[in-house]
Amino acid sequence: MTARVLVVLAVLAVAALLGLWWRARNGRFTAVDPTVLAAAHVTQAEAQEHAAATTLTHERIAPAELGADLGARATFVQFSSEVCSPCRRTHQVLTELVAEHDDLVHVDLDVTEHLDLVRRFGVMRTPTTLVLDAHGGVVGRMSGASDRRHALAALDAVPAAAPVAPAVPAAPAADAAPAADAVPAAGAASDAGAAEGCPDACPGGATAR
Repeated sequence: MTARVLVVLAVLAVAALLGLWWRARNGRFTAVDPTVLAAAHVTQAEAQEHAAATTLTHERIAPAELGADLGARATFVQFSSEVCSPCRRTHQVLTELVAEHDDLVHVDLDVTEHLDLVRRFGVMRTPTTLVLDAHGGVVGRMSGASDRRHALAALDAVPAAAPVAPAVPAAPAADAAPAADAVPAAGAASDAGAAEGCPDACPGGATAR
C-alpha cells in the first residue's frame, strides 16, 4: 500500500514538473541562429551558386506569399486554426501591438489554407508565430499562446534595418564654351578688299594696288 502511494506521488510530481516546464516554454520566442539569418539574405544568384553548401535560402518569406506588405521593422506571421482558443488571444495581443507601431505588420494565416508554408517551416502546433525582419528573413518563432512580453522580446531580437543612403543629386552638366569669334583669313580679306576696290588700306592690312 505504501509503495503504491509513493508511486502515485512520484507520478504527480513528475507531471507537475512537466506542466511547469511546458508553461515556461509556451509562447516563448526562439531566435534563429545568426548564420541562418545571414544566409537568408543572399541574392538569388548567390543562392544558386552556393546551393550545394547551404539549404538556408528557404528561411525567407516574400510579400506575395503572405498577401501583404512587410513591416518596415518587423512582421508577425501567425499560423492559426479555427478551433484554437490560444490563437485568438495571440491574435489580440499582436493586433494591439501593431496598432501602436507604424513599422509593424501582423498577418494571421489559416494553416489549412497555407499548407506549403506549414510544411516549409515545420509548424507543428497553433498558434505558431514567425517573426520576420524588414526583408522577410525569419529571425525566430513563438510557439503557443504569446503575450505582450513575448512579443516585445521577439522585437528586441529583430535586427535594425539598414538605413537607405540619401540620393546624391547629379552634377549639372558643364556649359559649352562659347564659340570663338571667327577671324577672317588674311587671304580671304585681301580678296574681299580687292573685289570692293579698296583705295588704300584693305581688311587684313593689305594695300590695294
